[in-house]
Amino acid sequence: MTQQSPKQARPAVPSTTPATWLGVMGGGQLGRMFAHAAQSMGFKVAVLEADTDCPAGQVADRLLAAPYDDAKALAELGALCAAVTTEFENVSAHSLAVLAGQTFVAPAASGVSIAQDRTAEKAFFTECGTRSGVLPAPHRVIQSDADIDGIGDDLLPGILKTARMGYDGKGQVRVRTNEEVRAAFAGMQGVTCVLEKMLPLAYEVSVLVARGDDGQAVVYPIAENVHRDGILFTTTVPGPNIKPEAAERAQQAALQIIGAMQYVGVLCIEFFVLQDGSLVVNEMAPRPHNSGHYTIDACATSQFEQQARAMARLPLGDTRQHSAAVMLNILGDVWYEGGNDSETLREPAWEKVLALPGAHLHLYGKAEARRGRKMGHVTFTGATIDDAQKQLAAACAILGIAA
Repeated sequence: MTQQSPKQARPAVPSTTPATWLGVMGGGQLGRMFAHAAQSMGFKVAVLEADTDCPAGQVADRLLAAPYDDAKALAELGALCAAVTTEFENVSAHSLAVLAGQTFVAPAASGVSIAQDRTAEKAFFTECGTRSGVLPAPHRVIQSDADIDGIGDDLLPGILKTARMGYDGKGQVRVRTNEEVRAAFAGMQGVTCVLEKMLPLAYEVSVLVARGDDGQAVVYPIAENVHRDGILFTTTVPGPNIKPEAAERAQQAALQIIGAMQYVGVLCIEFFVLQDGSLVVNEMAPRPHNSGHYTIDACATSQFEQQARAMARLPLGDTRQHSAAVMLNILGDVWYEGGNDSETLREPAWEKVLALPGAHLHLYGKAEARRGRKMGHVTFTGATIDDAQKQLAAACAILGIAA
């Protein structure tokens, strides 16, 4: 699905002499996969990250080992690169604004800053929902104990979430009463929070959307997600449960959101599908997303190639999905032999996983396996979802993961 606008683009075309550089703020696995995609297109990639052994830095053409707000490193990155992006939503929006004084930054600080703060994000979603009809869950901003006094049954039971720096289930507490809200708020040291009403959730879907500087926007097929302990477990595409009308509404809402921000780059928006089939917009990530990793092996254009195209102001790629896909997140737990009580580490049997039809292994170059740490993913492609899910179940048995 594509949306068009007439603005003129100014592309950064890959060149060898002199080289065309693209920059990334952040050194995690998303930056690593971006680097692979951009390099395959002929770009050189520079990464700004303090950790000298970061996943993205291992494969980048240049690593600027410095904090995200280091003035000298920002100036060097801005002078070197034709465009800069971020692979981590908690990079300082101020740093992105500084870079924008030297080079093209996509996404811009304005879009990232909305996604960094749940209060701003909820307000923005509410505004967009007046046009798309897809609204966030009922919620209230909690900044003081006085804000808790008036909470009624219309918001409870709920989930209290820190307004900033929360991800993978961190910074969230389920609450049933005003007293539990008060205790949870105190436990979060009184930082600004958002209380969201818990709704009768059937399942979660995510919509991956991209927009170019020329206003063109494209959207990927609906992905259905399963979480465990607040961390993405599997993503299945196309989503097996969502009805065509709801899928269309989610895609159109995503296009409306990305257009309203005048956003350039890849954006992932998560929606809840409720038991009555209605849609609620949950949150967004201003970057490629874990639930979009399947695009590397199952789509004409991966989310990372799309990110490079958007920031370089090149034409956006085809979002067509050519294979059914199921993505399995690989956490550090599978390195521990003998279950949850074991401290014995061993390498998982990747040779057995790779023997499965349609298995595509992606490891992120992290030297230390820790429980709950994202170490890689496996995408299973097939002619049908059933084919891919059959191989998923076989891989879970090999890796000792409860399917």
